Amino acid sequence: MSYLVVIERGDTSFGAHVPDLPGCVAVGETEEEALRLVREAITFHLEALAEQGLPIPEPRSRAELVAVGD
Repeated sequence: MSYLVVIERGDTSFGAHVPDLPGCVAVGETEEEALRLVREAITFHLEALAEQGLPIPEPRSRAELVAVGD
């Protein structure tokens, strides 16, 4: 499965979250670190859901870049 990950650049770090997995987040000093950590977070999140007998959410989110202005 592939989940959409949103990366946000902060003043001193990068944050990553997964819209289809509420609460699944990671923060890193670099974008690469945030992506590595969010991959791990997704794995742990899905394992925890499975261990609790909860359904695994299907990926539904997608992204589109929208240009504005000239």
